[in-house]
Parts: sequence; structure tokens; C-alpha cells
Amino acid sequence: PLWLLPPAATSILKRQKQLRRKNVRFDQVTVYYFARRQGFTSVPSQGGSSLGMAQRHNSVRRYTLCEFAQEQEVNHREILREHLKEEKLHAKKMKLTKNGTVESEEADGLTLEDVSDDDIDVENVEVDDYFFLQPLPTKRRRALLRASGVHRIDAEEKQELRAIRLSREECGCDCRLYCDPEACACSQAGIKCQ
Repeated sequence: PLWLLPPAATSILKRQKQLRRKNVRFDQVTVYYFARRQGFTSVPSQGGSSLGMAQRHNSVRRYTLCEFAQEQEVNHREILREHLKEEKLHAKKMKLTKNGTVESEEADGLTLEDVSDDDIDVENVEVDDYFFLQPLPTKRRRALLRASGVHRIDAEEKQELRAIRLSREECGCDCRLYCDPEACACSQAGIKCQ
């Protein structure tokens, strides 16, 4: 006869070693930096020239978790400082133009350099509560591309993006109560009637 023996019990020490091997520890952050390029892969809510990145990174930097957190804090504070300066500039322009109702050459001539760092109080703002990604206006995206060395911005992308945004406004079909497969745009596209 064939006897089946119970599997040998594993010792507690071996179990602890196995558990230790399965743990994941994070002790450093690796950041890959890419040059900015015209995107062709995203659809901004307005305008053309989407932002993208080069296919290969141009540098790598390794941080400890603490160093990375500090670096992020510095970066976020700088972005916040720029955002607060833009808000202050807008407020100054609105004051000079009586909330945009009166033209003012002085307001038209104001730039970010006219906003003093003393007017900005970044230290009393909790960066984590305030920091979030903001959509960039078309002019800013174009300026970023040019500053990154993109000399020729493909103008066709603007038309393609407009067509995509328009196509997203129309969704589904015009069927009411019942679906007529011969007239239903969804059915003709091979999808369930919307």
C-alpha cells in the first residue's frame, strides 16, 4: 500500500526568512529627466502645440527619500512663487484698468519683473495644500517649447486638436425610445446604442 505522509512542517525561523525576502523597501528615488518636445499625444483644453518629451532621457539623478522630499518642496515653492506673482500681476493690471473696463498703457506694460518678491508671501502658505497642476495657456506652452530648443512648432497639430475637441462634444446617437440600426450612428460604428 502507498502511504501519504503529511508535508513536513516548516520551522518558524524559515517562515520569517521567507517573509523578510518578500518585503519591499524603498530607500531611494531615481528621477529621469527628458527634454521637452511638441507632444502630439495629449489634447489641451484650448489652443494647439501640446507639450511632450523626448523619447530618451538626457540625465538621471538619484535621491534618498529625504533629499527627494526636500527637492520637491523647493520645486513646489518655486512654482507657487511664480503662480502668486502672476496673480499679483493680474491684480495690479485689474486695479489700473478698473477691473478691465478702462484701457491703460501702464497696465499693458507691466510684466512679472514689476512684481517684487517682497509682495509675495510664500512662507505662510502651506505648499501641499496649495500645489496642484494648472493647465498652461497656449502662449505659455509655445514659450516653453521655444525655450527648450523647439524652433519649428508644427501648426497642423492645432487643427488636429480642434477636430478632436469638436468630436468629443458629440457623443452617442439621436435614437429616441428605440434604435433603428440603419440610422443609428452607434450601430453603424459597431458599438452599443448610446
